Amino acid sequence: MRHRKKTVKLGRSSAHRDALLANQVVSLIEHLRIKTTLAKAKAVRPFAEKMLTLGKRGDLHARRLAISYLGQKDAVKKLFEDLAPRAATRNGGYTRIVKLGPRPSDSAPMAYIEWVDAPVEVETPAVEEKKPAAKKAPAKKKAAAEATEASAAEGEAKPAKKTAAKKKASESSEA
Repeated sequence: MRHRKKTVKLGRSSAHRDALLANQVVSLIEHLRIKTTLAKAKAVRPFAEKMLTLGKRGDLHARRLAISYLGQKDAVKKLFEDLAPRAATRNGGYTRIVKLGPRPSDSAPMAYIEWVDAPVEVETPAVEEKKPAAKKAPAKKKAAAEATEASAAEGEAKPAKKTAAKKKASESSEA
């Protein structure tokens, strides 16, 4: 029986799993939202929430503990200075897992894990100004007329390759 064996193994050794979870939390701190498998998101959630609790404590010992777990000082700095003040009034439940459905390649269930207090980034499509549509038929006629005039002018200035080839063929047949 697996009593008191809470650790999700994720098919990795303990050192590999610890590094994976630390890197996932660092990515979550940097990007505020990451896309991963559902099992990894569920494994990252308690670790990320413990790091945010350390950030809310804010003392030197908590900062050193966070650096020892995460290993990246810039992520710890962002955690303590940006994320922890936003979650100061919240008592737990700092992250949200949003299920996305299966991944196309291997049907693994995918999910977003994100901070609940993160600023909302609304993606608005760029609105382009509509220009009045020009009359297409006259423009095509004008372009075709200009093209024929340009080709006629080129024909007078220098002979086209086909005419030169024909001249050579006619000279060789006459001789």
